[in-house]
Amino acid sequence: MLAISFVASLFSPAFLHAEPPSKAVSARASPAQLRTIATVREAHDLSNKEAARSYPIHLRAVITFLDPTIINGERIGMFVHDSTGGIFVFFPRGVFGAVPPGTLIDLRGVSAPGEYAPVITMRQLKVIGYAGLPTNPHRPSLGRLSSGEEDAQWVELEGVVHSIVEEEGRINLQLTMDDGPINVTMVREAGAAYSGLVDTKLRIRGSAGATFDVQRTQMIGVHLFCPNLSVVQIVKAAPSDPFQLPTIPIDNLLQWEQAPSLAHRVHVQGRVTLQWPGSAVCIGDAAQGICAQTGQKGRLRHGELIDIAGFVRVEGSAPMLNDAIFRSSGSADAPAESVPVTAEKILAGGHDSRLIRIDGQLLSRDLSSSDTTLLVNSGTSIFKAILPQSLSGPQSKAWENGSLLRITGVASVQIDAQRSALGLGTAVPKTFRLMLRSPADVLVLRRPSWWTPSHALIVLAVALAGTLVALGWVVLLRKRIRESQERFRHMALHDGLTGLATRRLLQDRLHIAVESARRHRTGLAFLMVDLDNFKGINDTFGHPAGDEVLRVTASRILEVVRSSDTVARLGGDEFVVLLSGMNDSRMAEVVAQNIVRNLARPISFDGREMPVSVSVGLCHATSEELDGDEPMKNADAALYRAKERGRGCYEVFTPAFLIQP
Repeated sequence: MLAISFVASLFSPAFLHAEPPSKAVSARASPAQLRTIATVREAHDLSNKEAARSYPIHLRAVITFLDPTIINGERIGMFVHDSTGGIFVFFPRGVFGAVPPGTLIDLRGVSAPGEYAPVITMRQLKVIGYAGLPTNPHRPSLGRLSSGEEDAQWVELEGVVHSIVEEEGRINLQLTMDDGPINVTMVREAGAAYSGLVDTKLRIRGSAGATFDVQRTQMIGVHLFCPNLSVVQIVKAAPSDPFQLPTIPIDNLLQWEQAPSLAHRVHVQGRVTLQWPGSAVCIGDAAQGICAQTGQKGRLRHGELIDIAGFVRVEGSAPMLNDAIFRSSGSADAPAESVPVTAEKILAGGHDSRLIRIDGQLLSRDLSSSDTTLLVNSGTSIFKAILPQSLSGPQSKAWENGSLLRITGVASVQIDAQRSALGLGTAVPKTFRLMLRSPADVLVLRRPSWWTPSHALIVLAVALAGTLVALGWVVLLRKRIRESQERFRHMALHDGLTGLATRRLLQDRLHIAVESARRHRTGLAFLMVDLDNFKGINDTFGHPAGDEVLRVTASRILEVVRSSDTVARLGGDEFVVLLSGMNDSRMAEVVAQNIVRNLARPISFDGREMPVSVSVGLCHATSEELDGDEPMKNADAALYRAKERGRGCYEVFTPAFLIQP
């Protein structure tokens, strides 16, 4: 049993007495009219509507997780467990010191609706002693965890650690189970070493917690909260040096014989064909190539022989390594020669992750992307060529639309998931992209066509003196030129990925909307929409999945606005909605609310569910208030406040937002 002095040091005297009932509580049924709940299961099984009635709760339970650094406003949370199950408990800040998991407490409080399932708001607490953590964990699958049926329960999971992120006060692991990955949060212990857990197969216990949409009180994912290393059992230790693992030929990685080893890191070797420092590195051996996602930033030479250790996943039709580390052998060879190919040959297979060379016409570039992204036409295919901003140079800005280019890069083929699923398991390629090493990978073979409208008129004047055949040829030529101009104009004004308006078209529409509002004495509204944690989606699911999220986001925003409104994409994950002729600010709020709701649904890609949410900043302005770009700046200030509120919500601009604290 803990000493009374220890108890007093953990809790303030005022907190050991029940709080006076608030006005909201007194308006409901009084505690005398409601039964007292004495078990965790009974409290957790309430509906959120019933939990809002503030049932009195008195029970004994063991603390299974408490991290004082995780704060929701003025409250801190913890998971507790009794013989019937687990539940989440809120209590005010400044109450706890360091309380070891396994502490037995006598808890008094009231029920309350949580962001997903019912919770307890603590009113009074007394430490009884140390009882130890539960010894009877559930052993659910990831599918059952994701259904929400195990919310707040004490569970045991088994999987391989793929990555570790160390923060102040806590450790975040990505644990890959047999049926998928799950994030694990653990309280950080002073002096403990965690980096060696990568590639270790663990059996770990903790409290299952929901990742939720605050606005809709819906579960969109699952998390495991683990108290400390005492509940971690090593099933299979990671190799002390992953580079001592047997070297696997790249083209053997996804073959049947290697299947037993793919749950853990694999070791491959090859010569560097591409490096994006801090992001990716690609290598090739005698038969095949492979790319790896890595956070290492040390510069490598093209042709340098390196070893890579990482976890295998499939990217399109080829293997890729995630959470990889690399080591140079110190030797270098002549850089790999690129192979000249056509788009048809790339899609036919055999060139994925290899250094290739292809000719094509530059159609446009994505000016809203932070990276240099070219849209290129070759034969009957249109593909992207990507060069990170950190590797771009001034020459990359000189490439003109319509130019014939010779592009060198590492190919990445994307698969048509739907058509592949309808077949007998054979991958059906859809498109591809090229990863570039530097601006030198783009060679201009021919500048844009000489033909312009003025030149076409000259040809027409000459053709009028010719034969009817020549006249027909000129007419056909003019038609093709107009079509080409219209295609390039459309590409310049519309985002190549989502089809939405670009910043240039948005400015034109805004100018028209402002003039119309002033003329008819109406108003307009601006909505800044930003995807929450978009970088995490790219890092977890890959850039093709990120592109799919951007496309679906654009489609879902268009579903809730009028055909006369303008939806634009400004940056990688930033969208703008211009509501013209909007007199009633409440109608604009309805649109913002519908966008948040519509974007809270998970997005499916390649058989996986990706949780998404957006934050929205709203500014409504009447004709008298319109002043240049002020509505857009105010909407951006409101978006910042929505992010501060916790994301997954919208915020309406008020002048108070511009007052500095």
